[in-house]
Amino acid sequence: MQTNIIDLFENNALKNYPNKTAYRDLKNEVTFNNIYDKSRRIASYILDIKNIKNKPIIVLLEKGVYNLLVFHGITYSGNIYVPIDITQPKERIENIISVLNPELAIVNENTKEKVINILDSEKIIYIEDCLSYHINEKILLTVKQNIISTDPLYILFTSGSTGIPKGVVINHQSVLDYIEWVYKTYSFTYKDIIANQAPFYFDNSVLDIYITLKSGCTLYIMQEKNFAFPAKILEEIENNNVTSLFWVPSVLISIANSMLLEKYTYKGLNKILFAGEVMPNKQLNVWRKYMPNALFSNLYGPTEITVDCLYYIVDRKFEDDEPLPIGKPCSNSDVMILNDNNEFVKDNEIGEICVRGISLSMGYYNNPEKTREVFIQNPLNKSYPELIYRTGDLGYYNHYKEIMYVGRKDFQIKHNGYRIELGEIETAVSSIDEINNLCVLYNYSAKQIVLFYTGNKELDLKYIRTKLLSKIPKYALPTQIFYLEEMPLTANGKINRQRLHKEYIGE
Repeated sequence: MQTNIIDLFENNALKNYPNKTAYRDLKNEVTFNNIYDKSRRIASYILDIKNIKNKPIIVLLEKGVYNLLVFHGITYSGNIYVPIDITQPKERIENIISVLNPELAIVNENTKEKVINILDSEKIIYIEDCLSYHINEKILLTVKQNIISTDPLYILFTSGSTGIPKGVVINHQSVLDYIEWVYKTYSFTYKDIIANQAPFYFDNSVLDIYITLKSGCTLYIMQEKNFAFPAKILEEIENNNVTSLFWVPSVLISIANSMLLEKYTYKGLNKILFAGEVMPNKQLNVWRKYMPNALFSNLYGPTEITVDCLYYIVDRKFEDDEPLPIGKPCSNSDVMILNDNNEFVKDNEIGEICVRGISLSMGYYNNPEKTREVFIQNPLNKSYPELIYRTGDLGYYNHYKEIMYVGRKDFQIKHNGYRIELGEIETAVSSIDEINNLCVLYNYSAKQIVLFYTGNKELDLKYIRTKLLSKIPKYALPTQIFYLEEMPLTANGKINRQRLHKEYIGE
């Protein structure tokens, strides 16, 4: 029985493909044997300087192979790895550190400045020292024997409503369960090469990292600078014989809008997965047209439920203005849609998506108040303790009994007496031929529905409203529009709604 990630690695990829390339970036690559050697050196260094268990250790390194070696080294030491975005403001790093009170920070010469005046010097260790350290077999064996499935594996930080970041704690068992489902559902093998787009502090990367340890496939870490240039992305995919993607829709949308797929001759892609945002069918239909033999799958899940809890393998035709289902629950997860009375929704009734099962996070690190707000007793179960996670997302069941995503609860507005879902407006706007990417926000003070869009040319508001009249009610039509040269994105590749709100609406 596999009870931790070390078992997953040693009983699968390491055992079956020890000399095969596991992780590769532009400058470095490591085999599974290299991972075993280097991560255990890192673990030995950590444990020899500090006798700690289940403590957070932050990782401040440029994105690449060495990040992953450090993650696994921290895992071998029996502690919790915490990836930190080195490009974020110093104040946010300080806030994260104040929440964590980490035991150690692993840095290099280029990144040490991020923490050198925040943490005590004895808490800062250098990856170069760790990689050359001797392996302490005795202590590593003891640690491995004492890791249990509910021990924390990693902490990922999300934005908090109060401005203080929230650290989502995920344990070994949740990742084991999720990766077993991914492995079986999408038939990953040692022959696959998966191209990583997601930053390692974003939960989509968990699939990339651990399906590699499970299946023996190779993870190629894409060059971040290329994601602004669709032609370079496609070239990099082909040059590295990539077979599989798990990306945010914004990147796939950009490529579809570039019209490059029409002349793209590479046919090696067989799995194209996406999550993190709504994927419009207009751009998905472009991908499906030019890659008819690839599997396309829409996945859904907040960080708090270990990457994904719902999925839909695209298996039928959709019109450009139709929404794409987020589908059915992943194995060993139960997803419920509850109305305001905490009852199951009826046909076509919209309610909050709630999740129960082993995928649930252990909560927010050092934040019991926020944890209690969203990890609550199952209101349908009065007989024994059972937590569910309230996602804050709205959904409903279509006539196929698939779950449809509507939007965030806080994206549901009341405008001129009508209750409106901003996500419904976005789906309708996405079908307009001249529009490539978009976002809809609400100006509460001016009581205006505001559309931001990119495209080949600037459009008239009257033209847009006329196009939409057959798709959404008149009261839901945008009342203000902004044409953008390009859509601002977050570091994760999602549309930066907060920036748009601040710069254009100013509330």
